[in-house]
Amino acid sequence: MDSRVFNQGEKLNIAEPLQRAIEEFSKFPGIGRKTAQRLSLFLLKTNEDSFNNFINSMVDLKKKLTFCSRCYNISEDELCEICRSPKREKTTICVVEEASDIIAIERTNEYMGMYHVLGGVLSPLSGMTHDRLKIKELLTRLKDENIEEIILALNPDTEGDATTLYLLNLLKPLGIRVTRIARGLPIGGDLEFADEATIGRALTGRIQL
Repeated sequence: MDSRVFNQGEKLNIAEPLQRAIEEFSKFPGIGRKTAQRLSLFLLKTNEDSFNNFINSMVDLKKKLTFCSRCYNISEDELCEICRSPKREKTTICVVEEASDIIAIERTNEYMGMYHVLGGVLSPLSGMTHDRLKIKELLTRLKDENIEEIILALNPDTEGDATTLYLLNLLKPLGIRVTRIARGLPIGGDLEFADEATIGRALTGRIQL
């Protein structure tokens, strides 16, 4: 079997099922064709039980998970575990870009409030306008829930800063305390990939806007 890796879109001289697997893995973010080939060959060589466990986990990922109807975190039920938990501080909402940011913040063990996932940030060039984000849903929560503080925990890049400013202009007139996580994160950094200590310091050192 010729297992050489060619450029994207070039036909590999290998069995069609393996070729298809490599192409599918190559669609994953951060996965190049060489890594896609390595993953495909690993699955090919794994035993049937392990392979079936992997396939079943992928099926469950798609069929059993949804988004929380309140905060839009990933959940198995209508409300996620955080929204259901009686131990969480109900008067604080941390606004993040994606659900993956919640996982990063939860690893710090520094925050015990609630969350709200926007589902992206403002990026007109990419077609991401305010009406495509969960901003209206956030404002509805502020009317229905007794919220005392909003923490804006968006990535410190151009789009994140623009979204923070847009939200600040909407939230300030409501009389709710609005804070932003401290700049413990590097400019242009990504919250999802920051270490726990850095995120923790950014949360505890947040500043009022």
